[in-house]
Amino acid sequence: MEHPLSIYNTLHRRKEQFIPTQAPHVGLYVCGPTVYGDAHLGHARPAITFDILFRYLTHLGYKVRYVRNITDVGHLEHDADEGEDKIAKKARLEKVEPMEVVQYYLTRYHHEMDRLGVLPPSIEPMASGHIIEQIQLTQQILDAGFAYVSEGSVYFDVEKYNKSYGYGELSGRRIEDMLSNTRSLDGQDEKRNPLDFALWKKAQPEHIMHWPSPWSEGFPGWHAECTAMGRKYLGEQFDIHGGGMDLVFPHHECEIAQAKASQHGEAMVRYWMHNNMITIGGQKMGKSLGNFITLEQFFSGEHPMLTQAYSPMTIRFFILSAHYRGTVDFSNEALQAAEKGLTRLLDAAILLDTLKSSVSSSVDIHGLSERCHAALNDDLNTPIVIAELFDTARIINSIHNGQATISATDLVELKQAYHLFLFDLLGIRDERMGEGASHEAFSGAVNLLLALRAEAKSKKDWTTSDHIRKELEALGFIIKDTKEGTEWSL
Repeated sequence: MEHPLSIYNTLHRRKEQFIPTQAPHVGLYVCGPTVYGDAHLGHARPAITFDILFRYLTHLGYKVRYVRNITDVGHLEHDADEGEDKIAKKARLEKVEPMEVVQYYLTRYHHEMDRLGVLPPSIEPMASGHIIEQIQLTQQILDAGFAYVSEGSVYFDVEKYNKSYGYGELSGRRIEDMLSNTRSLDGQDEKRNPLDFALWKKAQPEHIMHWPSPWSEGFPGWHAECTAMGRKYLGEQFDIHGGGMDLVFPHHECEIAQAKASQHGEAMVRYWMHNNMITIGGQKMGKSLGNFITLEQFFSGEHPMLTQAYSPMTIRFFILSAHYRGTVDFSNEALQAAEKGLTRLLDAAILLDTLKSSVSSSVDIHGLSERCHAALNDDLNTPIVIAELFDTARIINSIHNGQATISATDLVELKQAYHLFLFDLLGIRDERMGEGASHEAFSGAVNLLLALRAEAKSKKDWTTSDHIRKELEALGFIIKDTKEGTEWSL
């Protein structure tokens, strides 16, 4: 590859050059949502982070199979092995079928992701559609001696696994420390050890979702789902597994243990990537904490903590303005700054399409593409790409204002680089232009109207020229007549 990509591997706590197992093919698995409520800002962050990775790997020439799962069963209220299934609880409260809850929120999730410019994954498997694979995984772990059956449930034997392969390599936690900090929970006496986690749970009579298995009528453990689906679609060893930092422990730690226990100690994932949290006043935003703002509320502005509505692209730009491994603290001020910054870049893109070339360049635009590639190669450093685009926007404005010149070949290079990084790789679109409109087509149509207006003016056809101006202004355009010609903006 022309551009060596480095990504931070949580497993080794360092940046490492990305070398796929089977180039040019890349296997990417990301933990998707548990669909029992509307998507919030915390869901937008991993979706956008791994959308950037998906776009960039594809740009580098890799053939990416991107798997992002949907959890629709087995995720209990306490993210552990007690409590009610989150989806079943919602279904019980609303007196509907669990799959009605899933379908309703999944449709809404897809709609919000589309508005945020998040590309759909290659495969979007659902946990309830892969019960057989999860039963097979559980059986393999039992056969290897790292699990046991207790009262119809199957539990992973963490202590036994730890002696063979070491438990805690991803989170850096030691089993001795965890045991000393873990109190024995009531109703969990069917486990040999409080650290053991369920691979299969026997369903209680009131549990709505359950399937037959060799051990009991029951349902899979939350951690088993991703291991089974990742292996089915990406193989016994694949390149990247991503998700939020809150999944490092226990979810991803348990995934590593399940894979190694069922594959004779062979790891399934080579690079573990984790995005950091969105916080509100320094506390993680999440459904379980009740301090979240849904994406729909951001887009409508209807939430007590919001002073205005924010567009999907403002949200996307706000998230990309911070490095994915840094925390992002929500505030109206930060979102308003993102809105202003995004408008500057989009206005510059419109101006860029109207620039006229000169014989020579008085500005140096060379190296923009190289610097932006270098930033993305350095663990997807989107804030540096955005800083480069701001510098470039200043250059575009200076050429437009007649303070600088650019040659025809430099102008072509500038347009290609600016469009590639802002639109194709950062995934920004100008919402003011409507769905699917390209800058070239949009500004070309406006310039054609202004050319017709100029022609009408030259013929002293003031009626037509005023009509074109008024109609454009009614659509939200600002038209300025200058000595150099007519300028427009939105």
